[in-house]
Amino acid sequence: MAKRVKLEYIWLDGNKPTQMMRSKTKVIDVDKFSEDPDKLPIWSFDGSSTQQAPGNSSDCLLKPVRIFTDPDRKDGYLVMCEVMNPDGTPHASNGRATINDDDNDFWFGFEQEYTLWDTEHHTPLGFPASGYYPPPQGPYYCSVGAEYAVGREMVEKHLDLCIAADINIEGVNAEVMKGQWEYQIFAKGAKEAGDQLWVARYLMERVGEEYGVRINLHPKPVDGDWNGSGMHANFSNTALRTAGSKEVYDQICEKFATEERIQEAIAVYGADNDKRLTGLHETQSIDKFSYGVSDRGASIRIPIATVENNWNGWLEDRRPASNADPYKVAANIVKTVKS
Repeated sequence: MAKRVKLEYIWLDGNKPTQMMRSKTKVIDVDKFSEDPDKLPIWSFDGSSTQQAPGNSSDCLLKPVRIFTDPDRKDGYLVMCEVMNPDGTPHASNGRATINDDDNDFWFGFEQEYTLWDTEHHTPLGFPASGYYPPPQGPYYCSVGAEYAVGREMVEKHLDLCIAADINIEGVNAEVMKGQWEYQIFAKGAKEAGDQLWVARYLMERVGEEYGVRINLHPKPVDGDWNGSGMHANFSNTALRTAGSKEVYDQICEKFATEERIQEAIAVYGADNDKRLTGLHETQSIDKFSYGVSDRGASIRIPIATVENNWNGWLEDRRPASNADPYKVAANIVKTVKS
């Protein structure tokens, strides 16, 4: 009998306002497997169960676009897919297809914050029972020790899985709120960056399943004097990487400052982001726009490393929420910079 491989097809559903990941396993003979996603079979699914099609015409298609080794499954691969209509055109929910970066001139580094969530107490991991709070934030950021850093075993497993899957994860750290963590994903090319972050999210969800902990991507999981969760988008293109002048950076930042661009950005930067973008807790207000050097209270931060490198570097859009779709965030940034 021929050896067989397991392909986990991963896609984004049509749920609103926040899309969910879905996945299912396809088993094929190893001699039919290819590391070229274009050579993997297109598969179908019931779109009426994922808010992507009516019941009387329910078939949607899964088009493989990126393959990763599945580090936690024997003979397994993770297959990121785009959702297509039966005629082969991109489905309306397909954010990846809206990215205009075919030459991969844009590079992205996404800082994915998330909260480990105790499903029994309905609180961040490490919080007391519902209705009570731990000591105020301050000692938890980049913390060490059992009193402050909780869930590290999950974070470490996720880090190892991402490295084994050949995802370009560049770091992890405990965040400002207890039970809150972050990992960073960098890739050259907007589509590739989105692919890598979505599969990293998928692997984090699988770790959460193993430990019985929810991976909470809500941008403001705890009301009050606690930091929310973002997905800061660091980005550059050739113009930013070789600018050599403050004027180029000002010109690009100003492109984001028009009312039309602000509204377009906020529309795809995550649901319930108004609860996070209040002007407090290292954010700018959702109804304002600003940019500045080393300013974590601005909409867009110009990193000090960029300035010290003679204005050759990148920008950080701090507005995207932790639950934002990186494909749609990248598409908006590419469109704005190119405008």
